[in-house]
Amino acid sequence: MSASFPQAAAVELRNAQQRRNLRTATTTIRAKRARVVAEVDDWEALREAGARIKDEALARLDVHLERLEASVTAAGGTVHWARDAAEANAIVARLVREAGSDEVIKVKSMATDEIGLNAALAAEGITAHETDLAELIVQLAGDRPSHILVPAIHRNRVEIRDLFRDRFGEPRLTSDPAELTAAARRHLRERFLRVGVGVSGANFACADTGAVCVVESEGNGRMCTTLPHTLITVMGIEKVLPRFDDLGVMLRLLPRSSTGERMNPYTSLWTGVTPGDGPQAFHLVLLDNGRTATLADPVGRQALRCIRCSACLNVCPVYERAGGHAYGSTYPGPIGAILAPQLAGLRDHASLPWASSLCGACYEVCPVRIDIPSVLVHLRGRIVREQGAPASERLAMQALARVFASRRRYEAAQRGRRLTRLAAHLPGPLRAWSEVREPPRAPAETFRDWWRSRT
Repeated sequence: MSASFPQAAAVELRNAQQRRNLRTATTTIRAKRARVVAEVDDWEALREAGARIKDEALARLDVHLERLEASVTAAGGTVHWARDAAEANAIVARLVREAGSDEVIKVKSMATDEIGLNAALAAEGITAHETDLAELIVQLAGDRPSHILVPAIHRNRVEIRDLFRDRFGEPRLTSDPAELTAAARRHLRERFLRVGVGVSGANFACADTGAVCVVESEGNGRMCTTLPHTLITVMGIEKVLPRFDDLGVMLRLLPRSSTGERMNPYTSLWTGVTPGDGPQAFHLVLLDNGRTATLADPVGRQALRCIRCSACLNVCPVYERAGGHAYGSTYPGPIGAILAPQLAGLRDHASLPWASSLCGACYEVCPVRIDIPSVLVHLRGRIVREQGAPASERLAMQALARVFASRRRYEAAQRGRRLTRLAAHLPGPLRAWSEVREPPRAPAETFRDWWRSRT
C-alpha cells in the first residue's frame, strides 16, 4: 500500500521547483481552454449531450461491448477479455511473442499505465518503447507520470535538456523546445521503422462499426497505429460508445477540454484489418479491472464517464500545489480521487476522497458533467461506514451527540462563547486546524435568550 495522500503531499510540497512548474503549466492550459470554450455558443448543451452519451453506454454496457466485439471480429480483428491487470498483461505478452517480437512501440495510454504493462513486459523479456514525448521523458528518467495529459508536467525544459544530454549522448543540446523535440524524433525514428508490434490505448471505440479512435498532438500515435505489422489496443470497457455518430460530440468536447485546441492535430481511426494497408493483425483487449464493481455504485459510477481530458486537474488548487505523485495512483487530481479508490479498492486509496477542498471547480469544467464533489462526499461516507472513523473523530461525534441530545446541555453549550474564542488558537497538535481556519465571531446573545426576553 502506498503512502497516504497527506504523507505524500507533505513531501511533494517541499519541492519548490515542481510547484513553479505546475503553476506555470496549469495556468497556461486553463487560459487556452477558456478561450476555445468561449467560442462555442452551445457549450453547456454539448456537455449535457456528452454526459447522456456516456450514461447511455454505461446503462447497457454489456450489450454495447458484445456488439463491439462482433463488429471488430467482422472487420478482421480479434477481441480478448481481461478481468484484471494480470490477465491483460498476460494476453499482451503472449500476443507479442506470437508476433515473433521482443519489443513494442507504444502510444501514450492510461490503461496500460494502470495495469503496469511496461514492467510486466520487461519481466517477460520484452522491451516497451514509449513514443509520446512526455511519456518518453518519464521513461528515460525512471520517473512516474504526474498528469493525465502531460505526464512530465512536473519537469521544466532545463531538466529535460539535462536528461536528453545524458541519455542521448548529445552534450551540445540546448533547452529550446524545437531542439528537444528534434532530439526525441531522432531517438524514436529508428524504432518506428524497425519494431513490428505497436501497443495503444483507445479514447473511444464505436460499438456499431468497431472503429477505434486515438487522438494525440505529436503524430507518434499515427506512426504506432499504422507502421507495425501487429497492433494491440488495451481499452477500458467504459470507453465504448453506442454509435459512430457519437464521436461528433466527443471530438468537440475532448480537444477543447484537454489541450485547449478546437481539434486534435492527429485523430486516428481504424476498423479491424485492411489487407495491404496498415497493421495486418489487430487485437483489442477489453479491460475490466474494477470497472464492473464501480458500475454497481449508483453514485460513484459517473466516474466512468471520464474521457481523460484532465481539465479537472488544471483547475484544482490541491493538484496545482501537491502535484500528481502525491496521489499514489495512475489517475491523479480530482478524477483520480474518485476513480482510483473505486477501481483499486477503497482500502488501498482511502485518503484520496479527502484530497479536495470541495470547491467545485472540477465539476464546472468537466466536459461530461461528472459531479466530482458529490462523488467525493459519497466515497467519504462509504469509507467511514466500511472502515470506521478514527477514534478521535468518534469521540468528538459522541460528545456532540450528547450535547445535541439534551436541551439543557445544548443551551449551556450555546452560552460557552469563550470556547469559540479558544478555537481560534488551539494548542499542541490541534494547532494545524486553527492555523488555517477562522471561527465565526459568537453573537453577544443566543437566539433562545433573545426570544425569551421578548415573550
